Amino acid sequence: MSQTLGITADDLRYPYLAALNEAQREAVQALDGPVLVLAGAGTGKTRVLTTRLAHLLISGRAAPGQVLAVTFTNRAAREMKDRVAALLGRPVEGWWLGTFHALAARMLREDAERLGLKPNFTILDTDDQLRLVKQLLEAEQVDTKKWPARAVLGAIQRWKDRALTPDKVSAGEAGDLAGGRALALYAAYQDRLRTLNACDFGDLLLHSLGLFQDHPDVLAKAHSRFRYILVDEYQDTNVAQYLWLRLLAQARHNLCCVGDDDQSIYGWRGAEVDNILRFEQDLPGARVIRLERNYRSTGRILAAASGLIAHNEGRLGKTLWTEDAEGDPVRLRGLWDGEAEARFVGEEIVAWLRQGHKLSESRWACPTG
Repeated sequence: MSQTLGITADDLRYPYLAALNEAQREAVQALDGPVLVLAGAGTGKTRVLTTRLAHLLISGRAAPGQVLAVTFTNRAAREMKDRVAALLGRPVEGWWLGTFHALAARMLREDAERLGLKPNFTILDTDDQLRLVKQLLEAEQVDTKKWPARAVLGAIQRWKDRALTPDKVSAGEAGDLAGGRALALYAAYQDRLRTLNACDFGDLLLHSLGLFQDHPDVLAKAHSRFRYILVDEYQDTNVAQYLWLRLLAQARHNLCCVGDDDQSIYGWRGAEVDNILRFEQDLPGARVIRLERNYRSTGRILAAASGLIAHNEGRLGKTLWTEDAEGDPVRLRGLWDGEAEARFVGEEIVAWLRQGHKLSESRWACPTG
């Protein structure tokens, strides 16, 4: 690539690349094949994601409708849309950007009739789900004091997170839940949902998987539609989400997952950190790019954090660093619980503001986020 005074041809064609550090730039430009971006806290993960999205469109690699971008929250999706629009200088229409559930629902409505549903199916909220489970428990004369609806629904949700339909859950796994009738209740619950032309959130991915697996033409349509797939917070994906992504990416392999193996916090919600740990095994030839330059914390904070996390054996490994000063010594404070910790942090922030500081001056205003 030709260079003049340290400026590359890409810098002239895509000036937004100049704002990135070397690792961020590599993550944005590695467009083909499977890519895992290990992004430590404060290393500019959101900037990489949004710039990569914009780069796909600006470079002509894909039209908006050919990119599937998956986030974990609606807020993150809105922020990504706004940032990409700012880079492009215009709003983007017709693309597939949203949460796992929103995108799966959008796909499912196109082919819902294959599953015995109508395209206008209803998505039940938690209260409606609980009422339905309670009705089924009462119909089966299950003691709802011993086996409350919330406990039974929780088990059903966990099975769905693991992509287990009623026929795939073993009797041993169900145990004596609901007096040994949990699997029958799960099957009855699914039947009732279909009768109501309804789904719960777990069904959106479960039914999508069923469509892809049982109707090859539906999967082929998705393969033809999406050239590139981007996923945020990959360390927090569950089994159903993992399988859904694998099926969608199996034709082109242009799957870019961004995550941090040191920040998996949703194990209680079915998240499998092993999804990120085995990325290279699942996708031979995968490229792993580490974002390690931290823009948020001082050197001493990073050193303390790295010393602690190094004891975690279930990680791929990265070392955060900063060009900023070492900063003040780290202080340790022992507190009773999370509520006490939150109160302490809030009081520290209030005291800091009373000294005349502004949040815009602090490291909370991360310029690379």
